[in-house]
Amino acid sequence: MSQRMPVVFVGHGSPMNAITDNPYRASWQALGARLPRPEAILCVSAHWLTRGTAVTMGHPLETIHDFYGFPPALFAEQYPVPDARAFAQATIDAIGSTRVAVDTEWGLDHGAWAVLKPMYPAGDVPVFQLSIDATQPPRRHLEIGREIASLRDRGVMIVASGNIVHNLATMRPGAAPYDWALEFDAHAARALEDRDDDALVDYLRLGRAAELAVNSAEHYLPLLYAAGARRDDDTLEFFNESIDLASISMRSAILASA
Repeated sequence: MSQRMPVVFVGHGSPMNAITDNPYRASWQALGARLPRPEAILCVSAHWLTRGTAVTMGHPLETIHDFYGFPPALFAEQYPVPDARAFAQATIDAIGSTRVAVDTEWGLDHGAWAVLKPMYPAGDVPVFQLSIDATQPPRRHLEIGREIASLRDRGVMIVASGNIVHNLATMRPGAAPYDWALEFDAHAARALEDRDDDALVDYLRLGRAAELAVNSAEHYLPLLYAAGARRDDDTLEFFNESIDLASISMRSAILASA
């Protein structure tokens, strides 16, 4: 029996955070240094949406540069990692409620490597990804999170990578956060603190703030996997509690056994 690994939800923000000397990247570096070392990392990223649920089974996994308009230095980034196929198979076995497809083509998108490379720069921890089924309602993602929670006892750290508030159309560099962004970010934080999974799932009941904060759900849904994988005795710790570019919440959370 391995030490139970934590669940980490990371607000990843701009891909440039991977190579920029800023507080976000510094926090990821510090996180890798202080968390227990995992046998493997399962990443649920906002940037791998599928019809149905899939898990990466290729090796080596390509470093995917799934963005445009950024400097060459970002496209030059690579993050080769050890073979994680045995852990991917364990994930398939853990999810009993649906068929999980094997994907040998997808690699590591920037929602994964841009965060994990600062955390584990040596690239010596096996990493694999679980996709987000874009056809399913929010509660289904929470339920899958509950199914994969058992992997934590096998040395697998679950890293969910997205953003609680993510509205690219309203970004304003250097501007103060929108009121609706602050409102929704605080709503999600309270729900995590209160262990109120229904509030996380039924986020649209917050009305206009939710509609603007989650104007496309893919960046919010990773939070539901993290909440689902939470255990009763887990403590909650927030970090990077800020709104970037006026409409991107960088709030992140660690859920770990006391």
